[in-house]
Amino acid sequence: MTKLSVNLNKVALLRNQRDVGYPSLIEHAKLILEAGAHGLTVHPRPDERHIRKSDVGEIASFLKEHRNKDIEFNIEGYPSEDFINLCLQHDCDQVTLVPDSPSQRTSDHGWNVKNNEDTLKDAISKLKDKGRRVSLFIDPVPKIIESVKYVGADRIELYTGPYAENEIPLKDYIATAKEASEHDIEVNAGHDLNLDNLGRFITAIPDCTEVSIGHALTADALIMGWNGAVNAYLTAIKYGQKSANDRAA
Repeated sequence: MTKLSVNLNKVALLRNQRDVGYPSLIEHAKLILEAGAHGLTVHPRPDERHIRKSDVGEIASFLKEHRNKDIEFNIEGYPSEDFINLCLQHDCDQVTLVPDSPSQRTSDHGWNVKNNEDTLKDAISKLKDKGRRVSLFIDPVPKIIESVKYVGADRIELYTGPYAENEIPLKDYIATAKEASEHDIEVNAGHDLNLDNLGRFITAIPDCTEVSIGHALTADALIMGWNGAVNAYLTAIKYGQKSANDRAA
């Protein structure tokens, strides 16, 4: 089954609006995991507008004390020296490298891997030497996969914003996922996935290993609560995989 990792950035953004210490990321992380999510994602940026460097250590410590081996911690970010050191200082299962500039509001494109091979190869080597799985945030372009393989990444994360906006057809995502599988690279996905489009995406790519979702899921949790929202997304994943199985039967 595709795993659901919940991004805590929007909870951190709300906390940072006031200097009162709440909402607590740890308390919300507990609620999210108790609801059945398979992991947590954070994306610290240099200006710390949501996730702070100190949050990474606190979440890593919380998970080390309370999680079982099936719960994963994913840290996303641009592979600057500071970011790589942060990921090496704290326990995490996966590092997702994204090509964000400090000024970006949110991720809006994938890597041009070929033009950044030296930077990525060096960062990936450092991370994998310390036991971190590495995923690269990419656009749905099959020809990129050869370069992904060359730099040594374990996974890709398909940038699904254009899918959500109906700008790029699902067939491009399917083709890229197939190419990745043929190169023994696992597939994650994330960005703008929600209850309206998640099931259809999983039906198209049932072997997707993980989806990372923050903005939409957090918005739904304001209405449903974390338990209701997490379970709604898990249901969408299960529905998508059942539909894929029914098609294959």
